[in-house]
Amino acid sequence: MTGIGVWLSRTAERNSNKAAVICKNKRLTYKDLNNRVNRLANALTMLGVTRGCRVASLLQNCNEILELLFACAKIGAIFSPLNFRLSEEELAYIFDDIKASVVICDAEFNEIIENVLTGKPQISIITVGDQQRNQEYESFIYGAPDNEPCVEIDVRDTHMIMYSSGTTGHPKGVMLSHENTTWNIIQVLITETIMDTDSTLTITPMFHIAGLAILTLPLLFKGGTVIIEEKFDPDKVQEYIRNKQITCLFMVPSMWSRMIQATGFGECDLSTLRFCVSAGSNCPNSISRIFQNRGVPFLQAFGLTEVAPVAMLDTTNSGRKIGSVGKPSCCVEVKIVDNDGLSVPPENVGELIVRAPNVMKGYWNKPQETQNVFQGEWFRTGDYARVDEEGFLYVVCRKKDVIISGGENIYPVEVEKVLLRHENVQEAVVVGVEDALWGETVKAIVVLKNCIQVPTIEDIRSFCEGKLARFKMPKILEIVAELPRNANGKILKEKLRRVLV
Repeated sequence: MTGIGVWLSRTAERNSNKAAVICKNKRLTYKDLNNRVNRLANALTMLGVTRGCRVASLLQNCNEILELLFACAKIGAIFSPLNFRLSEEELAYIFDDIKASVVICDAEFNEIIENVLTGKPQISIITVGDQQRNQEYESFIYGAPDNEPCVEIDVRDTHMIMYSSGTTGHPKGVMLSHENTTWNIIQVLITETIMDTDSTLTITPMFHIAGLAILTLPLLFKGGTVIIEEKFDPDKVQEYIRNKQITCLFMVPSMWSRMIQATGFGECDLSTLRFCVSAGSNCPNSISRIFQNRGVPFLQAFGLTEVAPVAMLDTTNSGRKIGSVGKPSCCVEVKIVDNDGLSVPPENVGELIVRAPNVMKGYWNKPQETQNVFQGEWFRTGDYARVDEEGFLYVVCRKKDVIISGGENIYPVEVEKVLLRHENVQEAVVVGVEDALWGETVKAIVVLKNCIQVPTIEDIRSFCEGKLARFKMPKILEIVAELPRNANGKILKEKLRRVLV
């Protein structure tokens, strides 16, 4: 097995003049991309970046993120793309933790970076698109040679540190090796049968592992074409589909929901889409059915940053097992275990644990937290799930999200699925809130469709009659205009729990 940088060079040899990346009306062939990567790698080396050094970025979706990823991989440096939506305090924590020697940022984030790095003069700042402050990216790479760097890479070396969203405290840096990322790519290529004629639109944030590794890197590995957009725009996505520019598409559920509601979706020709992928949170079955009914396989994947990220993805039964995230990818083993770590029978809920070559090395600078999430070779995901008699997996909820009311376990997804069947409910989230009598009680937070009559908690409970046990029914209802989400569209349940009722 080779390092990530080597396989880009080899793909460039096979597909020299083929479009690799299209971004902001800029078309880079594989030869162009590899040459720019080599220039960047050599420029970083001349700046003093060596094996094991950390290089951070604060960038919106762009080709420079890919160039940084591959350049760092070629010289043994560690790339860490950071979330530009974080506060200065959160970014300061990460920079103190990772101790990067270089940061590449968009011009619009110059002031943020300079504030965060005050008192840290040893960090070089390189700016994309601004020649007035710091060193500009294009001029930085322009004078460097485009020859291949000669650095020996061990595939077990860390090549990326991806920071978690930090919903339960400070963000943790997930260390992914060349080997981890390569095995993820291999599994996606096999499971999704990606071809060199495929093209995709990367619209989810590339500072998250899903935006990089579910379709973007696998397509570049195979020799396909990646189109990059900075921000999600449902009309723009439809335009790409109508113009037959993409054959496969990954988005998170909130994006899929907005797209199917956008004007013109019903008439949009989907015939060139070979498949779609959803991940990041539970996707409503109604969305899956819309695409399945129009002849487009709609795959619901499951994974975590710690698994680089794909653990479950199945194409063969995508229409028959709506609601399932499929079976384990080809090199992934899974078990459902109880609190004692013992396997539970099919259809029983327990914690999902995973063993695979794409499971992370550990958390950066956090040996105790790393030890806590491993049970021997098995990674404890912190997710409750069940497996049916045929081996298909259904994710129930995060372990910490289980509601315990009067001694009964209530899994939010069960309640959410019923609420989404209500004619006036567009989105629904269920959380547990403290209750003096029952320990916890069920609170529903909903986003309504355009409706004349706003439902009350009594209306909601009446609707749930016969569909849910009474102890699972919401006792509190909150109606909101939108749900709080992180940059990847994942709902921030902790914020909803903190809202005073």
